[in-house]
Order: sequence, then structure tokens, then C-alpha cells
Amino acid sequence: MAITSTGLNAATNAEYAAANTSTDKSVLGKDDFMKLLLVELQYQDPTEPMDTEKILTQTSQLATLEASENTNKALSDLAASMGSSQQFSTISAIGKTADLGSNAIVLDKGTNSTFEMYFPDDVEQGSVQILDVNGNTIKTIDVGTNPRGVYEFTWDGTNAGGQGVESGYYYVTASYTNPDGAQLNTRMGAYPIESVKFDKGETYFKLGSNYVPLANVKEVY
Repeated sequence: MAITSTGLNAATNAEYAAANTSTDKSVLGKDDFMKLLLVELQYQDPTEPMDTEKILTQTSQLATLEASENTNKALSDLAASMGSSQQFSTISAIGKTADLGSNAIVLDKGTNSTFEMYFPDDVEQGSVQILDVNGNTIKTIDVGTNPRGVYEFTWDGTNAGGQGVESGYYYVTASYTNPDGAQLNTRMGAYPIESVKFDKGETYFKLGSNYVPLANVKEVY
């Protein structure tokens, strides 16, 4: 396989950069302290050798520094391992339901609002209710007859009389019957977890058509 000049230059540059990477000389490690101690012993005055107690003190300090570095590395490795373990443990949540803790939407007057709702049972018939902040139903949207699943709805921003409503917060719920005639309810904000994605250290749940950060999920059941 031929090697392009671009790839060769990139590899050469990378090797050069790695070979010429400067280290931070403002921080001394255990090896630096050992070198200083050896140099100090090498150039000591033979007529006045370094005090044994001083050597023991410096050796003890060196041992303490090494132990501290090893402890810090062990803790860092443990934290990384636990973080990875916690990430992959979220895979067990696939198939469960994630609740975002709110069924509110924000509407700008004169615009539409699109949202998704999850129906845990097959829908024989039912409707979506748009509520104002006082809990009054201002608009209903027919659900139709559909199998269980997540469905997208669009509210045109009008009330039951066709007049546009004011900008603000509105709430979305639904009532429906399944094929057995049972009366059921659901609301926006609760969706089945279809998959889990890991990106740049963050965990995301696929809820409906969107990937939602794990931090936004209030409850899983």
C-alpha cells in the first residue's frame, strides 16, 4: 500500500513533536529529589560529611513523596474505573421508562408547537389535552386508533374556538381507552428508553426521536 506524502509528513511531524515535548520543570518529582540527594552526597565536604540524621530525614521525605504520588495515581485510576463502570451500568435501563419530570411546553404566540407522547398501551380511541397554567383544557387533539408507542403531535397554538393563545407555558396530557375498554392516562415527558449513547464522557438516553442527557432524567422505572 502506498504512503502518501501527506500521511508521511503528518507521521514525521507527530514523531518530532513527541520527541521535543518539553516537560514542566517547575514541579519536582521523586526522581528529581533522589538526584538532588545523590548530588548533595557526591559533593559533600569529606571533612564535614552530611549528618546521618539529615540523610534519614531526606530519605524519609522521599519515601513519603513517592507514597503520595502512588496514592494519587491509584485514586485517579479508581475514579476512572468507577466512572466507566457507572456509565455502562446504565445499559440495564434500556426498555424501562425515563421520566423527565415535566409535561410543560413553551409556546410563542402565533407559532406551532411540536411534541411527542408515549402511549404504553394500544389506543382504541383517545385525545391529547392542552392545559393552561390553571389546569383548564383549552384544546384537544384526536389520537386516533394506534398501537402502543411514541407519537408526534403538532398544536397550532389556538384554543378550542380557533383563536391564537398568548405566549407562555402550557401542559400536555392524554386520556385514552385500550382495546379492552380500560380508561388510561399518560402525559408528555415520560418515554421508553430505546438505547444508551456515550459521547465525550456524557451518557445520553434515546427517548422518542431525541437523545437526552442522563442529568435531565428525574426517574427511571
